[in-house]
Amino acid sequence: MAVLGNQKHSCLTPDEIENRLKSVSIQPTMQRISICQYVLCEADHPTAEEVKEWVDSRSLKMSLATVYNTLNVLVSAGLLREFKFSCLGKSVFDSNIEDHYHFFDEQTGKFHDLDHSLLTIDSKLPKEFKVNKMDILFSGTLDEVSSELV
Repeated sequence: MAVLGNQKHSCLTPDEIENRLKSVSIQPTMQRISICQYVLCEADHPTAEEVKEWVDSRSLKMSLATVYNTLNVLVSAGLLREFKFSCLGKSVFDSNIEDHYHFFDEQTGKFHDLDHSLLTIDSKLPKEFKVNKMDILFSGTLDEVSSELV
């Protein structure tokens, strides 16, 4: 199973996060650095509400609007991708910005990144359609034996 893996790499330091934000012309405020620490280093496909819970649990208290605004800025800058999956009824944010697909485990509610090379599509779209990206979500359950692979 060619799973990209959802393990986060060692967390970026606040200085590294600040430099990454500056490199895409984002002012590195304390709120943005805090949110980045979570979404880029620790979280796995979080919703905005999960980001707010994490922020609040660290006594950083900020409004849900600030969280949404920050996530939208990070998406616009290309540091995150936003996916609106109908199985959740809300958006999730993904720090994996490489082309990949998703598998949603209906039992655990977890998303798993899948290598895009697992699926080939022979598109019969008319030539005037220029596809820029394709978001594909598989939904089901993982077998106990194969779930050890992810």
